Amino acid sequence: MFSCRFAFPHCFVLKTTMPKKAKPAENGKEEGPAPCKQVKVAAAGGPCTLNFDSPSDLFESLISPIKTETFFQEFWEQKPLLIQRDDPALATYYQSLFRLSDLKSLCSRGMYYGRDINVCRCVNGKKKVLNKDGKVHFLQLRKDFDQKRATIQFHQPQRFKDELWRIQEKLECYFGSLVGSNVYITPAGSQGLPPHYDDVEVFILQLEGEKRWRLYQPTVPLAREYSVEAEGRIGRPAHEFTLKPGDFLYFPRGTIHQADTPPGLAHSAHLTISTYQNNSWGDFLLDTISGLVFDTAKEDLELRGGLPRQLLLVETTAVARRRLSGFLRMLADRLEGTKELLSADMKKDFVMNRLPPYYVGDGAELSTPGGQLPRLDSIVRLQFKDHIILTVGPDPDRSDETQEKMVYIYHSLKNRRETHMMGNEETESHGLRFPLSHMDALRQIWNTTAISVKDLNLTTDEEKESLALALWTECLIQVV
Repeated sequence: MFSCRFAFPHCFVLKTTMPKKAKPAENGKEEGPAPCKQVKVAAAGGPCTLNFDSPSDLFESLISPIKTETFFQEFWEQKPLLIQRDDPALATYYQSLFRLSDLKSLCSRGMYYGRDINVCRCVNGKKKVLNKDGKVHFLQLRKDFDQKRATIQFHQPQRFKDELWRIQEKLECYFGSLVGSNVYITPAGSQGLPPHYDDVEVFILQLEGEKRWRLYQPTVPLAREYSVEAEGRIGRPAHEFTLKPGDFLYFPRGTIHQADTPPGLAHSAHLTISTYQNNSWGDFLLDTISGLVFDTAKEDLELRGGLPRQLLLVETTAVARRRLSGFLRMLADRLEGTKELLSADMKKDFVMNRLPPYYVGDGAELSTPGGQLPRLDSIVRLQFKDHIILTVGPDPDRSDETQEKMVYIYHSLKNRRETHMMGNEETESHGLRFPLSHMDALRQIWNTTAISVKDLNLTTDEEKESLALALWTECLIQVV
């Protein structure tokens, strides 16, 4: 395997071909920051195709021939990865994910400007939005594309394209984070968006035509928000290259980028898959610290003590800062011995808004229990494990200071694919609630391939059967 590396950010470029004798690099020296040196490497194992056997298999096939361990050690949140492939079969598969020609049938289903489709063009380094009002009509959309050289941005195509649903559902299982997507279709000699950076990890699949990309040194590494950057501020590109159908590009959040379709060529279509928005250690700390403070205050008299008089009216004093530092150290010590962290929002938000499991047909297996009713002597096993989370939280039916904790099971089996990643759409949670005393029994089900209902760690046979029946009714277990 050959690579090219630069001072910032170290870029790895891999060009794979159908199996043939590998050609050595012309020289082994590092080159300047742009363009990236392209090196041909024989793709091990033949054509690169996607493997849906498991979430990890899917991701590894997506970045093939790079290994997952290598990707997370060397590239994830660190530097871009470009894989250029000469694989007609993979190029054809990528093209099937979304084509310009798909827009006509999609518009007939009722697409709206702003919600489903944006029409835009980069003019003098600024984004010019050309959206009309209301429903999108295909003839007008095509007119803006052909005559105004506008880019068509299609939001969240996994809502309508089954194969993208299949890919992104697996990726959500793999990352444990929401995975969205957009398709960008740009005519020749045009650019849709100005230089900018995003607050998400980005994976690019080139679907149709060619697109010229320029990547720049981040001004805010691992950025937490989207921002447009002026051309005069970002300097020269660190990397410059052209993607063709079947090619793959990854870059971390915060990477400044822009892309255009070269003149004289057919239009370009690429798919942007994104993940890890608001999914940092900082976000997790904010999510869990409130529950930790609440629990600690029930046992610690100092935390329940009142603030000094007028503290909120004056600038925070050194004494107050020292007191807060002491409380934080005490919370850190308590955290070391805590088994269950109270997640206020992150876990629930993920499960409520993610894709339902991919299925072919009417999906009855996700909403209607099948097979035998579980009894005390039944052997049961968990199903759809990647779509279920267990978490602990307060009992909302109690308002007193004790606030006994409950075990919550949230799942995405009944989520609506049509609203995935649409933000302004109303969603609801689906799941079950049990006393905290049921946690050990639930973990038995979660951590074993199969288990007898009578072996569940609960006090009575009635509790065991009741737990199994509740999970079965929600389609979370099946009788073996």
